[in-house]
Amino acid sequence: MTGTTSFDLILRQARIAGGDAAPVDIGIRGGRIAAVAPNIAATAPEERLDGRLVVPGFVETHIHLDKACILDRCRTEGTLAEAIAEVAAAKRGFTEADVYARASGVLEKAILQGTTRIRTHVEIDPRIGLRSFGALQRLKRDYAWAVDLELCVFPQEGLTNDPGTEELLVEACAAGADVIGGCPYTDTDPNEQIARIFAIARRFDLDIDFHLDFDLDPARMDLDEVCRQAEAQKWGGRVAVGHVTKLSSLPAEALAAKARRLADAGVAVTVLPSTDLFLMGRGHDHDVPRGVTPAHKLLAHGVTCSLSTNNVMNPFTPFGDCSLIRMANLYANIAQAGRPAELADCLDMVTRLPAKLMNLDDYGIAVGNPADLVVLDCRDPAMAVAELAQPLFGLKRGRRSFTRRSPMLHRP
Repeated sequence: MTGTTSFDLILRQARIAGGDAAPVDIGIRGGRIAAVAPNIAATAPEERLDGRLVVPGFVETHIHLDKACILDRCRTEGTLAEAIAEVAAAKRGFTEADVYARASGVLEKAILQGTTRIRTHVEIDPRIGLRSFGALQRLKRDYAWAVDLELCVFPQEGLTNDPGTEELLVEACAAGADVIGGCPYTDTDPNEQIARIFAIARRFDLDIDFHLDFDLDPARMDLDEVCRQAEAQKWGGRVAVGHVTKLSSLPAEALAAKARRLADAGVAVTVLPSTDLFLMGRGHDHDVPRGVTPAHKLLAHGVTCSLSTNNVMNPFTPFGDCSLIRMANLYANIAQAGRPAELADCLDMVTRLPAKLMNLDDYGIAVGNPADLVVLDCRDPAMAVAELAQPLFGLKRGRRSFTRRSPMLHRP
């Protein structure tokens, strides 16, 4: 390219995951990617990357910012039922200011870990009302300079068995919720909840994201009804399900059949390694099952899959630093996915594939897309996961949003 084209910034010698192995230059102008070429012959401010890997930011499809960092208010014995009950009691005392303060701290951790797109799930029911939703709407506006935040409202404690919840969900959707979610396993009538969530989605033209099948007994699965409704309502490509730990208990042939069903219905899957590993298998005193669905095996059948954080420092998951590269590495360990292609798939499941799940048409390193770019301290997609490559700096719409210093040895 000639020097007649002006740029605000040029990233020199960047490697792009999924692209050619040869480094390229990335030219940025007006907050967007203006050029991607082997050599941009222009004079502009520049960053030399020396062949380091660049991704369009990590994509978090399933996190709960509203109930993060409440360990000091809850017991943590490690069962799903207890976690739901403890948070149900704690959230009665949530204020909008409290939710905003805790959520902003977690959101800043995610930004520093290179996350540029997030779908956060927000509990809506008569106990909490719209307080958390209001706090996260404000958070969405206040942090738009660094991250795009989607709000998925859902009924954690049931819908048909919790009078007043459906009306609040509809109110939140009318007030600007981006996605509608569900949690059929806490409902006395799971199929009816699924039907009502699809009805709300159709009314407001929203994507759907269910918490689903969160135990290790595959005898009955709500997944079948979700797939049936997705096809009947022609909502394929707009439905995701999280957890689905029942899939981890299926033998290979049955898992393959469910994978084909998901792919045919256009239903995506989010696996939540940290939470699922922490909560599942609690009834076993030996030979404890991992309880984490093998997402990389679903990929082989055409299912769109993502890996995500879920909870941070609460009874569902008393850990967390919001690093999706750490989550990808954790998943690879659990799933025994160590071949280079499998590790590269793990990176895809925290970048490209969750962007597809969220229907983000402007995600990716391509001319015309927003200059959302994160530089990793590595040169290979598989090694990014294997070595837990750290993000060095990031750009959101062309503006630097964070910087992390590379470690340095001080030799004698």
